[in-house]
Amino acid sequence: MSSSRDDFGIAFRSALLQRGAAQKFSLFSLITIAIIIFFLDSFDFKFMKPIRSLINDGIYRASLVASSPSRYIPEITGNVSELFSLKKENEKLKKELEIYKQKELNVKYLTNQNRNLKKILESEDTILEENIVISKVLIDKNSPYLNSIIINRGSKAGILKGMPVMDKDYLVGRIVETNFLSSRVLLLNDLNSRVPVTFGKEGVQAILKGNGSTRPILEYLPDEYIIEEDIEVFTSGKDGIFYAGAPIGTTTIEGEVKLFSEPGQLSFVKIDLSNF
Repeated sequence: MSSSRDDFGIAFRSALLQRGAAQKFSLFSLITIAIIIFFLDSFDFKFMKPIRSLINDGIYRASLVASSPSRYIPEITGNVSELFSLKKENEKLKKELEIYKQKELNVKYLTNQNRNLKKILESEDTILEENIVISKVLIDKNSPYLNSIIINRGSKAGILKGMPVMDKDYLVGRIVETNFLSSRVLLLNDLNSRVPVTFGKEGVQAILKGNGSTRPILEYLPDEYIIEEDIEVFTSGKDGIFYAGAPIGTTTIEGEVKLFSEPGQLSFVKIDLSNF
């Protein structure tokens, strides 16, 4: 009997010591139940053995349930902390990846820019000429009829109004406005552009007039002149602005000129200072 009491006492104390047991039973209820059980057990009733066994099992199970949070919460907390750590590290890696992607795009952009610049600088002679200024296109101002570009060279670099602007060796326009660090270039297809040109074996003279499209038209041709296709058109130099012989494009049977250099595809241009 004393052994069973000891077992019950141990189970009872264990239940009281477990964290959260007070949430299941009130202290008063436990004391009352304990007094009743001790009283009945002191008379050694036979029916108390199975009851005692059930009570002990219940207390042990309650102790196990009560102690579960204390055993599992540290593990759960550790897993949650590890999860937050992994999330933070993942965000850091994503930011680093974005930085590397941006750097890669910048390298690709600079590579393309260098490739375009090499197309402009076709020979060492061009690089060494002091009367040639290389300029980058900053802004492309296009509208249905008005076409011009802004370049990053101005009066500081010796740029003057009226100077011809080239893409490689092809004429694309002329300077119409200069600032200290920038200039505006009127392109050949602008509605206000007029350039004296010559073409064909006969040296036919005409005026190349911009019409807002990618193909300016030929005006003031000889009477009843029939234009053949794919005849190269050059500047005649009669206006005293553009030097003679700068290639512009080729003729079409509609009386237009297909430009060698597309106005909307300019990245770098050359400005010839030699005649100014």
